Amino acid sequence: MDDLLRFLRARTMEDNHAYAYVAQVLGGEALLGSHLPMLDLIDLLARDHATMDRSDPRAAGLAYALRVLAQSYAEHPDYREDWRP
Repeated sequence: MDDLLRFLRARTMEDNHAYAYVAQVLGGEALLGSHLPMLDLIDLLARDHATMDRSDPRAAGLAYALRVLAQSYAEHPDYREDWRP
């Protein structure tokens, strides 16, 4: 799971950098309606899972949710098929 968390956080960081570039070039209005807030939420979930006690009953559900979210990056060369939910 640690590899999946690193992968997911790296992808959201890349996307955040891309959004920052768009905002710099085209202005902040270009980001209205974007998925930028969702990237922050995905990162928050990944950090929560990394620090969550594995005996917490929510851990399995959060792990599944992170696998589902990671599927949006399935075309990335570092994505691993064993991460599919």
